[in-house]
Amino acid sequence: MKRERVVSMSVEQPLWRALTVYRVLTMIYAVLLFASAHQEFNRPWLAIGYLTLLAGWTLATFNKVANAQSCTRRFLGLDLAVALTGILLTPLVDAHERIAAGGPTLPSIWTAGSVLAFAIKGGWRWAGFASSFVAVANIVQRGEPTRDTLHNVLLVWVASIAIGYVVEVARASEATLARALEIEAATRERERLARDIHDGVLQVLAMVQRRGSEIGGEAAELGRMAGEQEVALRTLVSSGLVPASRISRDAGRGALVDSVEVAEPGADEGELDLRSLLAPHAGSRISFAEPGTPVPLPAPAAQELAAAVGAALDNVRKHAGDGARAWILLEDWGDEVIVTVRDDGPGIPPGRLDQAEGEGRMGVALSIRGRLRELGGTAELVSVPGQGTEVELKVPRGRTDKR
Repeated sequence: MKRERVVSMSVEQPLWRALTVYRVLTMIYAVLLFASAHQEFNRPWLAIGYLTLLAGWTLATFNKVANAQSCTRRFLGLDLAVALTGILLTPLVDAHERIAAGGPTLPSIWTAGSVLAFAIKGGWRWAGFASSFVAVANIVQRGEPTRDTLHNVLLVWVASIAIGYVVEVARASEATLARALEIEAATRERERLARDIHDGVLQVLAMVQRRGSEIGGEAAELGRMAGEQEVALRTLVSSGLVPASRISRDAGRGALVDSVEVAEPGADEGELDLRSLLAPHAGSRISFAEPGTPVPLPAPAAQELAAAVGAALDNVRKHAGDGARAWILLEDWGDEVIVTVRDDGPGIPPGRLDQAEGEGRMGVALSIRGRLRELGGTAELVSVPGQGTEVELKVPRGRTDKR
């Protein structure tokens, strides 16, 4: 069974929503501004015609500023043309005294929305390009570069370029985040596959090599070949050359990572009693101590924790000798579950785990610590030469769903 999880992040999308609201509100503001002083206009009918066009254009292109995909270059050009037409039309419809006194243009602050669309779509360069046309149109409308005109032009210029720069930085950050998520997903998939390989294929190859050497003859050659394949496979696993089942993409809504998780065989929904998964390990040389009440955990978490216990017991059988005894202690502390695996073997010499990991033997690193890390827990190993080894596995409740 496969599950698909999509993690989406976007700094850009809220800007498009804000721009959509801004265009509608400033269109209404421009209409009310004209209505409050329409008696002072020389040609009010011409102003009414333009404002009707402006209102219709704003409402008709509502979905054009919904996201980066729908906001095309053609739309941006036409939108800017509507704003510039209103600016240049102002001297024909308004009184000269009002214009000289610093009166607003027909589109008023609606023009800034057109420039901001360029900034969000293409960054600070596009913003500078659009605001330059607005600056020229304002100077032509006034007839000369007055202080108020330069102030307003500079304000639109700086604001649009700053927003465009922020958008570019946000896009770069999202791309970096998407890549980081992709690497993290690939690493998790590699570790999961490496655990499965270690628990199965590598141990079988190691056993074939050992038994082949003991039997001798043709079996010794078979064992030698199995040993070579074991080394090659360990190198492949530790080098990270395992394909990931995740896909990273950027689809306008920000950084998107589609992750496809393949559930492990027997992984059921709901909860399992951890005692039932650990009890089969009990035997003549392995003692199992458990609480008198069930220890429920989400099924995937319970199976992973049981697999980590199995890996610890495999290490006991492999390294502590045939006569070694082991003890499993299961404790339920409410907010966390603790499983302790202890043996009476010779212990692990200092530095041996680091050396094994360097050689590609990832039993403790992946089969035990890797599993617990996936569950949000910890795995602590204490070993004293001559006094055995103790592995303590802690899994906090509430963080045991597989990520």
